[in-house]
Amino acid sequence: MALRLQRGRRRFDTLLRRSLVPPDSVHAEQRGGILWLRIDGFSNATDRKLSGALLEGVRPGSTRGVVLDLRGNRGGLLGQAVAVASAFLDGGLVAQTAGRHPDAARIWQAGGPDLADGVPVVVLVDGRSASAAEIVAAALSDRGRAVVVGSATMGKGLIQVVVPLPNGGDLLVTWSRVLAPLGWPIQGLGVLPALCTSLGAEATEVGLARLRRGDPPMALALARLRAARAPVPPAEVAALRSTCPPAEGRDSDVAAAQALIDTPEAYSAALAR
Repeated sequence: MALRLQRGRRRFDTLLRRSLVPPDSVHAEQRGGILWLRIDGFSNATDRKLSGALLEGVRPGSTRGVVLDLRGNRGGLLGQAVAVASAFLDGGLVAQTAGRHPDAARIWQAGGPDLADGVPVVVLVDGRSASAAEIVAAALSDRGRAVVVGSATMGKGLIQVVVPLPNGGDLLVTWSRVLAPLGWPIQGLGVLPALCTSLGAEATEVGLARLRRGDPPMALALARLRAARAPVPPAEVAALRSTCPPAEGRDSDVAAAQALIDTPEAYSAALAR
């Protein structure tokens, strides 16, 4: 777009070029020795922005923990989910896919290193967390690297291929399902938290008290989840999700994350074994 400018008696023309500026998907804030990170979605630059935030924000000796907020995150690029999970892992399995065709079977490994330098990590999720966000939460939970807090997530764990049609339309073909590191399917089940906040403030406090005593309140449900294999019977899906019903994020999520980092014995009890 051409633009004519005038300053005093001087006039000149300039050409303005419009370009797409991607929204900032990673937000970082330091509060009380904790690095609070929020990821709104998984776009092309999410991993680089997250890595930068971790390298700048995690200060050895002073950073007590990291909270990764994935509430309301509807997902995005699979490769970015793997890269984000890799930022908290030194290596090992992040996710795998399986389907009817042999080519549908793939394995994604973490490249490392752990940019959070081993400090405690809490991942916040809610009923709107989906797809790539669920892959990250499932990977860090299954690998024992983070404690998940919130409610059951959406349960969107399918890989689809877009096939163009002659009439200009598109056909979506479900190609494979995503499996968490321990082999359970994300589709339908979603990710269950180690500390549930969707049952109300009183239940959340009871859960925290049990964790302080070394008694994980979601241990049985998480054991059943991790033992599940596709296809999971609908009754089992409903039973597991009812242990911590999906709900929108709430202020108690943040308070619970802070309490876990402030109480090492509760955090340790909540980690996957």
